[in-house]
Amino acid sequence: MQTVKMVISGAVNAGKTQFIRAISEIEVVSTERKATDDTKNVKTETTVAMDFGRISIADDLVLHLFGTPGQKRFDFMWEILSEGMLGLIVLVDSTRPETFRETNRIIDFFTSQRDAPYVIAANKQDHENAWSPDELRLALRLAPDIKIIPCIATQRDMVKNVLLELLYIILQRSEE
Repeated sequence: MQTVKMVISGAVNAGKTQFIRAISEIEVVSTERKATDDTKNVKTETTVAMDFGRISIADDLVLHLFGTPGQKRFDFMWEILSEGMLGLIVLVDSTRPETFRETNRIIDFFTSQRDAPYVIAANKQDHENAWSPDELRLALRLAPDIKIIPCIATQRDMVKNVLLELLYIILQRSEE
């Protein structure tokens, strides 16, 4: 059986935990704790170490999903979680442009650590004030070859689509 490790990262409240919960076939291992800093202004609980979920794609292919904490004070976990990753999903809260700079910092960190493909999941596309994928590409200064996939992290089919897009890129790269 082949296991593919994917890391799901993004700024605080981008939807990483919900993303993993929407698709995992096992109960998600989560390290959610009560938010005690400025994060409490955005949400009541936050991930302090990681989230872990798993999904079988085929009889011989399993994805292990590792969600990172979004707060800067827990970013020491990023290097640990990036070890052995074959792909990265960066969730962006499409309704909060104030998080776009942090999103760029996250992309820069992971791409400097590992030579693994990544995609952007433009989360919260169901909100009226959500930035479109084209607007996000400009705001985040992303190259044309980086896929930006519309997403609603609570909808299983959309999460599955994001995972499959990244998996196709990983498989294509392994064939080259």
